Amino acid sequence: MQEFIVTSEPTDLTVVKEFLAYNNFRNHRNNDYINDDLGLIFEDLHDENVLSVDNILFFIDTVFYLTENFYIT
Repeated sequence: MQEFIVTSEPTDLTVVKEFLAYNNFRNHRNNDYINDDLGLIFEDLHDENVLSVDNILFFIDTVFYLTENFYIT
């Protein structure tokens, strides 16, 4: 059984973008991000899939893809 998350405030997508930028993800298009160093694409990060509880972000129902650079050092 999956617990559900009750939000305490609306998700600010600017905060999501700042959090991801801090973790080396760049905005690729719309609500999709890519980390070239890790070889990861992180998609579908709109305000219904990123929830906020007491200023903590919860990523739900998002999509990850691996690029050809995944695991290359």
